[in-house]
Amino acid sequence: MPRCAAIVLLCLSAALPFAAQTAPTAKTSTKKKPAKKTKKKARAPRVRHYAPPRVNAKTRAASLQKVAFQLDERPDPAIDRPGTLVPFFERLYRLSSGDSPAVHILHFGDSHTASDDWTGVLRDLFQNRFGNGGAGFSLAGIPFKGYRRYDVRGGASKAWDAAGLRTGEGDGLFGLGGVSIATERTGQTIYLDADCASVELDYLQQPGGGRVALSDNGATVNEASTEGPFGPGFLEYATTPGHHRFEVRTEEPAPVRLFGWVTENPRGITYESMGINGAEAALIQRWDEAMHAVYLKRRDPALIVLAYGTNEAGDSKWSEAGYLDAFAAILQRLRRAVPAASILVLGPPDRFVRVKGRWRPYEGVDRIVAAQQEACRQNRCAYWNTRARMGAEGSMINWVMAGLAQGDYVHFTSQGYQRLGSVLFQDIMRLYESYLKVRPELASQTTDEQTSQDH
Repeated sequence: MPRCAAIVLLCLSAALPFAAQTAPTAKTSTKKKPAKKTKKKARAPRVRHYAPPRVNAKTRAASLQKVAFQLDERPDPAIDRPGTLVPFFERLYRLSSGDSPAVHILHFGDSHTASDDWTGVLRDLFQNRFGNGGAGFSLAGIPFKGYRRYDVRGGASKAWDAAGLRTGEGDGLFGLGGVSIATERTGQTIYLDADCASVELDYLQQPGGGRVALSDNGATVNEASTEGPFGPGFLEYATTPGHHRFEVRTEEPAPVRLFGWVTENPRGITYESMGINGAEAALIQRWDEAMHAVYLKRRDPALIVLAYGTNEAGDSKWSEAGYLDAFAAILQRLRRAVPAASILVLGPPDRFVRVKGRWRPYEGVDRIVAAQQEACRQNRCAYWNTRARMGAEGSMINWVMAGLAQGDYVHFTSQGYQRLGSVLFQDIMRLYESYLKVRPELASQTTDEQTSQDH
């Protein structure tokens, strides 16, 4: 039996469903803040931009070769605790065999996620193999500069105010993605261009909430009032498969708060990216837990991906012990909401910092990686060490010289994210193929145990 297949079999016990727990209802304030505070626009994090270094063809070719060599060095297993992904693999198997119509993957993260370069590659690869289930959840409008999704295109009129974002400022009622947009004006719109067979608008139900109308390719197809006790709201519409332009319009001068769209096809996989520039993992704790749990359960994810750590590495408030506790609490919170979902954590990539005019490896990454690994061990979550997979500490310089990372020595180019996405997908699929090989044996053991219990 191949080693990775044996690991999956031996780790099967780690994938047993977690006991469902009731998410505590978070207390939220309904008091309005002073107008000067509610109208204040959330600012994007300040990022210092550096031009990429000039590299001659020979140096670039040599750096590309080094990166390729690093990526070809495949650890076994490439993902820590692969057995925790068994529930996800079983959902993929049932999708492939026709026993299940859809599989949803939710990917939360920082700017590496917000650009949708990394997640876009993963989405394409999963959908090419398992079928295109649509875009799934995407944020409403354009809530912050730099937000995009490659599989859908959206926009909005000007009189919308965003809340949540990287600071989590607001009352915590931000829906699934940690971001909301709101207005009190009549005639404000958001739109989405998508290929799908159904659409859902997620919004906040609130006292005094206004009416909205949904149109499909220019024709009004549904309306809803957002008035009611504070809680999650949904406006659904089933349409014909194909390309659609959906538009939501406010119908009266009353408060309306929107969270996002859900566009889907009848069968296939969705890879739903929810990244926020400058975000740290602890931001999730600022989202109303009860509301977030409702939206998580509604999406029923087979896999939740968390990709944080770059910003925490540069934040002096985090010690390894403090971050361990905070990150573990986030994993436990997700378990309470959707205990059947597998969780995969992607560690922060390698990072450099400029000191006295010279680029040096960023030491803060070490404590974040160590804390994340321990939190995953304690909570039985899978872990993909991005920095190690890149080639360990100091490897970012090769990625920059190869044209695969930007001049800030933090973010990647589109080509760099494509390489990372492809490698991660290959690592996941190798484990999935190993699971398929041992699945008949596991099924036989389950049948024998059931027969023994029956007698």
